Amino acid sequence: QVQLVESGGGLVQPGGSLRLSCAASGRSFSSYAMGWFRQAPGKEREFVAAINWTGISTLYADSVKGRFTISKDNAKNTVYLQMNSLNPDDTAIYYCAQAMRIAGSNTRFAREYNVWGQGTQVTVSS
Repeated sequence: QVQLVESGGGLVQPGGSLRLSCAASGRSFSSYAMGWFRQAPGKEREFVAAINWTGISTLYADSVKGRFTISKDNAKNTVYLQMNSLNPDDTAIYYCAQAMRIAGSNTRFAREYNVWGQGTQVTVSS
């Protein structure tokens, strides 16, 4: 059974940085694309970033492009989300997810992911 465990969330001031980690156990991590999504209070879950199974191709939401970087370390079974220049609009619970198809491309659609972590809270406030 696959498990995803996020970490690295917390409280940060506007303009600050955080790095989220998502450690995977279970099925072969290196064979699957990974994604990050977030959900703010009262809002629907939204796509943040995705990376393909090799770790070469990435995809970002327009709202985070240029500020966030997704990366994948297949040797450590971990995907990261480096978040810079954070602002209060980035406040949300952040979830990592694993795509359902082997050797699939990155995708922004939540329906293409079938394993989800429990989430980690990110709060951007002064």
